[in-house]
Amino acid sequence: MTTSALRATDHSGLAVADVTIRYGAATAARRVTLDAAAGETVAVVGPSGCGKSSMLRAVAGLVPVSEGKIMIGGRDVTRERPAARGAGLVPQNYALFPHMSVAANVAYGMKAHRIPSLRRRQRVADLLELTSLTAFGERHPDQLSGGQRQRVALARALAVEPKVLLLDEPMAALDPQLRGALRRELAQVLTATESATLLVTHDQKEALALGQRIAVLRDGAVVQFGPARELWDDPADAFVADFLGGSRLEDARLEDGHALLFDGRWRVPIAGLRQRRSAHRGIRVLLRAESLAVHDEPNDDGSALDVAVVHQEFVGDAAQVTLRAGDTLLVARLPLGVRLGTHARVSVRSGHADLLVGAP
Repeated sequence: MTTSALRATDHSGLAVADVTIRYGAATAARRVTLDAAAGETVAVVGPSGCGKSSMLRAVAGLVPVSEGKIMIGGRDVTRERPAARGAGLVPQNYALFPHMSVAANVAYGMKAHRIPSLRRRQRVADLLELTSLTAFGERHPDQLSGGQRQRVALARALAVEPKVLLLDEPMAALDPQLRGALRRELAQVLTATESATLLVTHDQKEALALGQRIAVLRDGAVVQFGPARELWDDPADAFVADFLGGSRLEDARLEDGHALLFDGRWRVPIAGLRQRRSAHRGIRVLLRAESLAVHDEPNDDGSALDVAVVHQEFVGDAAQVTLRAGDTLLVARLPLGVRLGTHARVSVRSGHADLLVGAP
């Protein structure tokens, strides 16, 4: 068991230690280790098929674990039945009882746990207030909006005071324009609960907004796990940089005051880069859309790179342009009104890109 997972076994949160999940000959998750403390939200992100939903379902007890251990509140629940784990699950489709009122849906789990009726009524009232649903207690699910149904499912999961709250793509079924407001509402609710929360999502904005720490999965394995700011500023590899922030992470070597990218074809002055120590090996340059300046002027010192203009689109307050440099695609943001031909040059804006220096 890793140090991180060992630490989690000592408190009332969640510890997933070296967990492998197999479906026949296929491996959905491979030696996954992560933890979430009480009151903390950990977001698990990754592309479709990376194993994040399988991991959530394994914690809930809905998928068997082939290897490893799951602990909740310092107790090994790897082989426990779902109802005995102390976990509350909010599934992607909310799974509300259509014939029950909002209040009855929220109270359902407490009745199954034989919580006295007076305590149930008070708990329901408190949760409806917490989720801004007090005025909707007597309505049925088909009388609610998607966002309201999501909050009912959340209140129902919290009603039994779970040690671990599991959220499976909680906003996937909602219209994009609703998600921003509901992210803020969900953040307020999660702040008010003492449960350790595991949030599975493919939405990078959702992960960054809600997760104090983020685990990025690829092909069933954890690529990087840590505080959101750490992953943003010092991604473990190009996959994390691209998936979480839409950034490019390029290997570099230093020579005569320049960082050399693309086998030396692009000479970026070090003086214009923000320099930071990295927890990962090697020398790398982290480029975001705002890092790049695109222009047509000729350049002879190698600080600008010749690129082909692949696509340009309007994104509100700017234009976003996709550029091809050999086999690599770069994305830059341009002021509105700038028009490019089929070819251009790209350079790094001083003070807008990062030089990450790790161990050799």
